[in-house]
Amino acid sequence: MSAPGATLVSTCGDVIPLAVDRWHAPPGEGEQALLDTLADPVLDLGCGPGRIAAALTQDGRVALGIDSSPAAVDTSRRQGAPVLLRSVFEPLPGEGRWATVLLLDGNVGIGGDPGALFARCAALLRPGGHLVAEVELPGVVTRPLTVRLESPDGTSRWFPWATVGADGFPALVTGAGLVPDGRSVAGGRWFARAMRP
Repeated sequence: MSAPGATLVSTCGDVIPLAVDRWHAPPGEGEQALLDTLADPVLDLGCGPGRIAAALTQDGRVALGIDSSPAAVDTSRRQGAPVLLRSVFEPLPGEGRWATVLLLDGNVGIGGDPGALFARCAALLRPGGHLVAEVELPGVVTRPLTVRLESPDGTSRWFPWATVGADGFPALVTGAGLVPDGRSVAGGRWFARAMRP
């Protein structure tokens, strides 16, 4: 789990601030408005402390969080979020039957290959289901990175990551067999959607 003041630092010198305080807070007004548009059941990939899955569950909705960090999963469970300790690329429950798959809070970078990640999301969705991904601003270059986590608690090993700009999202999801389905902005954050035909 990331400590306050944590950043991702790439081998090419990019510094990506992490919104750790937000990750431990309930969804804000803009996020709640986004969640209200989602169809159930919702699969939150890279759920971290589980705030989204917990909020949906508390609203009586069907949701599941997935994270590969034992610390994140423990925190999620303490919040009452249904969560599994699992990689996105491992077998998951309900494959091909999820109405919504979420990639929020920077998780569009998981694995360093957005095309492969979006193809995995497509396999998890039911026909007519939606991928909702938080992306970078228009103009930000979509590219793979090698990064490490740096925080007051220490420094991690290097691992693959990626940035996906709003402009690069449509081509990537089209290549994964999804259909781009618009984007929105809330609180300065960009969210893009794609549908499984």
